Amino acid sequence: MATTTDWRGHLADTDVPDDRDAELLDVRDLGPPNPMVETLEALPDLPAETVLVQVNDRAPQHLYPKLDDRGYEYATVEAGDAVVTGIWDPEA
Repeated sequence: MATTTDWRGHLADTDVPDDRDAELLDVRDLGPPNPMVETLEALPDLPAETVLVQVNDRAPQHLYPKLDDRGYEYATVEAGDAVVTGIWDPEA
């Protein structure tokens, strides 16, 4: 039986909007800089009111300034052996 982790649930105590649809992007198996590249490529293709939930094996430190430059907001939490970051458009 497969188990599914509610990655979005880890963001419940953050500012990530919980009334929006979410898209999961699991980049734990990718080496740098691919997690950042995959995330930045995915964001423009999502509807503005969708939260991108990135699951990584480390905090995406190099991604944060790029998100700031593009006007996105984000919150990151540790979840066991993963790091979960919710990314959203504050204008949506």
